[in-house]
Amino acid sequence: MLLGIDIGTSSIKAMVMEEDGNVIGIKAKGYEVHIPREGWAEQNPQEWWEALCEILQGLKAEYPKAMSQISGIGFSGQMHGLVAVDREGIPVRPAIIWMDQRATEELEEIGEKISRDEQAKVFHNRVFNGFALPSLLWIKNHEPENFARIYKVFQPKDYIRFRLTGEMGTEVSDASASLFLDVGKRKWAENCLAKLDIPTGILPQLKESTNIAGYVNHTATVETGLREGIPAVYGAGDQQAQSIGNGAVREGLVISNIGTGAQISAYAAKNLYDPKLRTHTFCHGIPGGYTIYGAMLSGGLSLKWLKEQILHEKSFEKLSGLAEAVEPGSGGMIFLPYLAGERTPLMNPDARGVFFGMSLEHTGAHMARAVMEGVTYALRDSLEILEEMRISGERILASGGACASPVWLQIQADILGKEVQVCRTKEQACLGACILAGAGLGIYDSIEQACKELVRFDEKIYEPRREYEQMYLENYEKFHGIYEGTKKYLR
Repeated sequence: MLLGIDIGTSSIKAMVMEEDGNVIGIKAKGYEVHIPREGWAEQNPQEWWEALCEILQGLKAEYPKAMSQISGIGFSGQMHGLVAVDREGIPVRPAIIWMDQRATEELEEIGEKISRDEQAKVFHNRVFNGFALPSLLWIKNHEPENFARIYKVFQPKDYIRFRLTGEMGTEVSDASASLFLDVGKRKWAENCLAKLDIPTGILPQLKESTNIAGYVNHTATVETGLREGIPAVYGAGDQQAQSIGNGAVREGLVISNIGTGAQISAYAAKNLYDPKLRTHTFCHGIPGGYTIYGAMLSGGLSLKWLKEQILHEKSFEKLSGLAEAVEPGSGGMIFLPYLAGERTPLMNPDARGVFFGMSLEHTGAHMARAVMEGVTYALRDSLEILEEMRISGERILASGGACASPVWLQIQADILGKEVQVCRTKEQACLGACILAGAGLGIYDSIEQACKELVRFDEKIYEPRREYEQMYLENYEKFHGIYEGTKKYLR
């Protein structure tokens, strides 16, 4: 038995799986993102831990035999965020997560001290709010008493693994997404950090995703119900883990993941990055591999916002049904999904959402479909950049919560212009975490071999409908024009 744990933005999930891929059970527990001030986004790591303890105890009560037979644990987690702990492993402050927008002055400081060329060469990414590097600088500049207490910094999944094993550390996929790493060399970017007066001693030991990080200790056994001594591998960032869970471990496959945020991603066997820094390049959970992708901040979050704050609906399924009843193109309504600023390719923290083309005949159903189409237009931006980089895919592997909506899957096929298929295992990040654990412990010969045997897909394939191709192309051009025409009014 293998246990995969995924620390997401809105919930933590755990999946118990037999080594042949048969899923025994999955449980999840939700929590909130705290917004203490406008532009801030924080979470309390203790809330992650308490949620994990609850779902593991629940799994043990429901599947006692399976839980007693777990032979390894793997991890997946929300990326970019910063967890800073003292010598006792106690967080010195709430975690600053990927949605945070507070460190604008620190971005300027980084730009002054590290040239754009050096950022490209070392980080392979444009420095942006929500990444751990500017968040750490913000603590250094605004909370010096907390900065002085920091013993180590790492990412959300690393904190949970520490609570289970007592061992502090991180691995290259999450470390590269923190901007503390020289991505091409898979080593800490010590020269860049020195220019920012960041002591490298606060960085933990650095390993590959499949290395064993430690073993479940007695304290964790008491709180979680797990058997003491179970080995845990380092795991990977959620984007890399879900790509493994989707079987996208070779070149030629592209993933469209729409969860809280959204990403278009592809595997690369070599170190490759966009010289214009319009996309992200991070180390993969596959040793020696890389992931190239574009990321937007408000993917599924845009629909959640519409559902809860505008239409006051309780059911995602009902909202999906309303959208399906509307003709493609949303009656001319176009939505810009920039509710919290935007990452790739705009890299504009001041970008904001827009509904354009509204008229008296439009309804909430039109708005729901427009949101789905707008998010997909934004994903197409990143897909086109990947294709400029000669990274192409014959098929889109869809994942994330949007997979529960057939209409959104068809919208992706129509707007992205490729076949779309869905993995049968709905929690792909948990599956990827299980595969990482199995590969690290020698249960599987390799990650690639495990994916070939374990990853299964729905038979249904969503085909692009050519009758809507021209209409979507015209609306995609309008989508860009609306942003260009309104951005001068942004703060």
